[in-house]
Amino acid sequence: MLGRFDLEVLAVVGRHAAILTARPGTRILSSPGASFAAMPAPALRPLSAGEILDVSFQLYRRHFGPLAMVALICSGFPVLLSLFIESAGGMFANPGLALVYYLVLAALSAIATGATVFIVSESYLGRPLRAGEALSRATPLIWRLLVCSIMLAVFVAIGFVFLIVPGVILACGLVLAFPTLVLEPGATPTRALARSWKLTQGWRLRMFGLMLTLLVLLYIPLIAIGAVAALVLPVSAPSGSPTTVAVMAIAIVGVVQVLIYPLFYCVLTITYYDLRVRKEGFDLEVLASILQPA
Repeated sequence: MLGRFDLEVLAVVGRHAAILTARPGTRILSSPGASFAAMPAPALRPLSAGEILDVSFQLYRRHFGPLAMVALICSGFPVLLSLFIESAGGMFANPGLALVYYLVLAALSAIATGATVFIVSESYLGRPLRAGEALSRATPLIWRLLVCSIMLAVFVAIGFVFLIVPGVILACGLVLAFPTLVLEPGATPTRALARSWKLTQGWRLRMFGLMLTLLVLLYIPLIAIGAVAALVLPVSAPSGSPTTVAVMAIAIVGVVQVLIYPLFYCVLTITYYDLRVRKEGFDLEVLASILQPA
């Protein structure tokens, strides 16, 4: 199973290796519209791991504008605040500002998560969504998303305390709580976590493969870019102070984060729909809603 997964993933990565530098193209139970013309990738049907990544990359490219806009709006202010704090002596020298930074970062990250999931979901169902509308839909969910993030972090941390494997299993089983919370009306953080655990039952090994692939594709390059920036900037600007170098490194990492952040939630949202199609016949629900007379 893992061998087949590896082959599928390598094929997709090969096709989309330049996704972040390529020129971009042009609530779940809401009506999906009359067609899937906006997303000519595979229609709602069971997808392989490679197809999930393929569809996610395509969605990312086709709707790069609104996805990047959401990431820029929600990441821009925290990055600017971080730059200001760093130029003023760092977090430890400014504990009050540091607290404000982390509160703002948590709030805007929650909004970005919700808005990104809305854009991916509606686009996948044939109804492209603008960044402004996605942000307005996501804002009322901020507290639930924050609580869900905290609960997920606590559960996974407890799992890692009891060796690494339980933590990995919990992370793979609960990570779909975010699209569940955003897309299912009335979902609470507790219900979203339980629903994610149920949806991923029997599929957590594949979830692990997808998460590992995303880690390699997205976050390791992000860490590498930050490390390279920290090494190169002092050489390119020997007269610059350590504070200036740190500020420039933060700015570079912030820009890269804006580019790669949405892709993670593209994969989570498509995986959520895939498991609903497999286990709940969601594709038939959509077809029935399309054929239902006005």
